[in-house]
Amino acid sequence: MPAPGVGRISGLSRQALALIILAVLALVSIACFMTLGAKGSWSFVLPFRGRKLLALFLVAYSVAVSTVLFQTVTNNRILTPSIMGFDALYILLQTAIVFFLGVGALTWLDPQLQFGVEIVVMVAFSGLLFRWLFLGEERSLTLLVLVGIVFGILFRSLSQFMQRMLDPNAFNVLQDSFFASFATVDTTLLLVATAIVAVVSLIAWRLGHTFDVLSLGRAQAINLGVDYKRTVVIILMLVSVLVAVSTALVGPITFFGLLVASLAHSLVGTSRHRYVLPAAVLLAITCLVGGQTVLERVFAFDTALSIIIEFLGGVVFIILVLRRAAR
Repeated sequence: MPAPGVGRISGLSRQALALIILAVLALVSIACFMTLGAKGSWSFVLPFRGRKLLALFLVAYSVAVSTVLFQTVTNNRILTPSIMGFDALYILLQTAIVFFLGVGALTWLDPQLQFGVEIVVMVAFSGLLFRWLFLGEERSLTLLVLVGIVFGILFRSLSQFMQRMLDPNAFNVLQDSFFASFATVDTTLLLVATAIVAVVSLIAWRLGHTFDVLSLGRAQAINLGVDYKRTVVIILMLVSVLVAVSTALVGPITFFGLLVASLAHSLVGTSRHRYVLPAAVLLAITCLVGGQTVLERVFAFDTALSIIIEFLGGVVFIILVLRRAAR
């Protein structure tokens, strides 16, 4: 029988090694993104690419953290925040803008105003869901997920109804906004997005001591002294804000969070959030920054990064579902 400390030391060494390797990969991806194919003055290249890098970092961080925290409070590793209907709501908002204001509204509307409206609407929608869930009679998180799926179907149906009445040319322009685009992020939104993500991160850091307890389940968390209802509502609102920021910046991303969260759990070999969260963030940065570098410098934008990410994420989702069914 091994000594009491041997397993713990080997476990920590595996997690530390995984984080070091992921950090190195992320740094290499960043260095390649900033330097490969650079022509002209560095005083122009570095700020220009730096703004794009910040956008990719914000999206990667928001998606990774929101997915891991959502899986923690739902105690389910095959769910992502997009299951709550956020992607469908974003598409409905874009469709409504074109339907009521015309296709030109996508270009002449103030990007910061549109960004703010999208975030407010998404967070308000999630707030109403969570208020209904936790106000009055106790309801389960499973019911919340099911209600989110129903609302997602409703939003998609409304979007399709309006899209069928649009001019074909307007629909073609609108359709471009339905897919995540990492190469055309509006850099004027970065300051506001960074401030929002920083505030959310500060609140999440103050709640960090409850994450591992919440992953044990509702009954165990309450027995261990966690104010379950209040903590879960706060975390779900933080998740909503992060999802709203990433969606408003680049568009809907369905399976990317599931991809990085699942790989993070597998690599670190533990459910402790002090390892899973940074691993998921580093994986997300490597995937987005490294993937965008390869597509820009090697394939010259012949394909879209979002298509590859969604395909891989979908494959991971199917594998997780089949594994759970086999158990």
